[in-house]
Amino acid sequence: MSFNPITQSDLDFFRTFLEDSAVISSDELLHLYSHDETEDLSFLPGVVLKPNSPEQISKIVKYANEKSIAVTPQGARTGLSGGALPLYSGVALSMEKFNKILKIDQKNYQVIVEPAVITQVLQEAVAEKGMFYPPDPASKGSCSIGGNLAENSGGPKAVKYGVTKDFVLNLEIVLPTGEIIWTGANVLKNSTGYNLTQLLVGSEGTLGIITKAVLKLIPLPKKDMLMLVPFRKMEQACEAVAAIFNAGIVPSGMEFMERDALLYAQEFIGDDSMSIPDDIQAHLLIEVDGNHEELLMQECEGIMSVLEAYDTDEVLFADSAAQKDKLWNLRRKVGEAVKAQSIYKEEDTVVSRYNLPKLLLGIKEIGEKYGFKSVCYGHAGDGNLHVNILKGSLSDDFWESRLKDAISEIFRLTKSLGGTISGEHGIGLVQKEFMNIQFSEIELNLMRQIKSIFDPKGILNPGKILP
Repeated sequence: MSFNPITQSDLDFFRTFLEDSAVISSDELLHLYSHDETEDLSFLPGVVLKPNSPEQISKIVKYANEKSIAVTPQGARTGLSGGALPLYSGVALSMEKFNKILKIDQKNYQVIVEPAVITQVLQEAVAEKGMFYPPDPASKGSCSIGGNLAENSGGPKAVKYGVTKDFVLNLEIVLPTGEIIWTGANVLKNSTGYNLTQLLVGSEGTLGIITKAVLKLIPLPKKDMLMLVPFRKMEQACEAVAAIFNAGIVPSGMEFMERDALLYAQEFIGDDSMSIPDDIQAHLLIEVDGNHEELLMQECEGIMSVLEAYDTDEVLFADSAAQKDKLWNLRRKVGEAVKAQSIYKEEDTVVSRYNLPKLLLGIKEIGEKYGFKSVCYGHAGDGNLHVNILKGSLSDDFWESRLKDAISEIFRLTKSLGGTISGEHGIGLVQKEFMNIQFSEIELNLMRQIKSIFDPKGILNPGKILP
C-alpha cells in the first residue's frame, strides 16, 4: 500500500474547520497516539485530529480520499491486537470528543450513545434506572463503546447474555468516502435487506467510522452469588465447565484461571490474603445471577453437585459485596499482571466448551515442544482461552522467528477443534498473518471485496485484518 505523508498544506486544510487544539502535530503528543496496549508496538501518526461531529469526520475522510492519506480511527487505545495503530502514519482520528450518552429510553429499553463513552460509565448510568448493559470486557473501566463495537467485545457476562453484537440495533457511521448513513433501525426485529449493522460490528474500523450506536438494554438482575473453585488438575477445571451446562445451569460468569494467573494477579495488586495450596493447578470463578435468592441457591447447589465428580479443594463462597469485588478485581487484573512479569504475546483462542480441555493440554504440549512458558486464563463458559506466552529467558532470535511457528501450531490446533483464532480481541495487525489458517483464499477474497466496496481507495485503517 502507498499513502501520502501529512504536509503543511494538509494541516492548514484541517484547521479551516477544526479548532487549533483539535489538530495535533507535535512529536511529543503524537507519540501518545502511536500505540495501544498491544505488546510494545508503536507507529507515529502524521497528525492527530479530534473532530466533534459526523460532519467534521466526513470532511476529513473526503479529503483523505482525494489525497491518498491513511486514516486510523482511535478510541481509548486499550486494544490487544494492534487495531488502532497508525501503521501508515497519516491521520490518527481520535474519537475522544464523542463522549456523550445521548438518550436513555426507559420505555423501549434502549440507549443512544456516542463511541467514546467508557463502557463502565454506560453500565452505571443505565443501572441507576434499573437497566442492564451486559458486555463487560476486563478493561471496562477504561475501554470505550466504540472499541467494543469495533472488536465485538465480550467479557465474563457473555456466557449468559451474549457479546456486543447481541446488543446493537443501529449505528450511525461515516463511510470512508464521506457519506453519513444509519445502518439499521431502532427495532428488535429487522429482516430488511443485508444486515449492515452486524457487518460493521467487529470490522475493526476498516469499513466505517461509528459516530452513534443504538444499544439494546435488559432488566438489571437484582441478586448474584459468586464462588471460587480450586482444582488440583487444570484440565478438570475445563471439563467441569461443560458438565455444569449439561446439568442445565447457565452461570452469568464462568472464568478460568490457571495457578500462575491468580498468583500474578495477587502480586500485582499487592494482596496475598488468599493462600493457594501447592497442589492447586487452576480455579474457576463462577457467578449466577437473577432476581430470586432461593433460585440462585438452587443453582449453586446444582453446581456443587456437579463438582463432586472432580478433584477440588474447599470452595470459597463470596459472602459480601466487598469479597465479590475483590475476586472480580483479581480476575480483571490478570492481563495486566502477566504483562508486568515479562515481554509477552497474547493469543485469544476459542473452541466449544467440550473441547476446552483438549485445547488447554495441547497448548501446554506445544509450549514444552518449543520451550516457552504460557499462562492461560479466560472466559471458560464461552470456550474462550487467553494464552499469554512469556518471553522470560528466551533468546531474541527465537522470539522474533521461531515463536511464529509455535503460534501457528496453537492456531492450527484451535482450528482442528472447530474453533477460531480470536474470540474478542480481534485480528488487527498482529494476527492477520495467521488468517490463512482460519480461512480459505475464497473466503479471504470475499472479505477483501467487501472492504473494497466500502473503502475503494483503502484509506481506512489500512494494513489490518486481511493478509
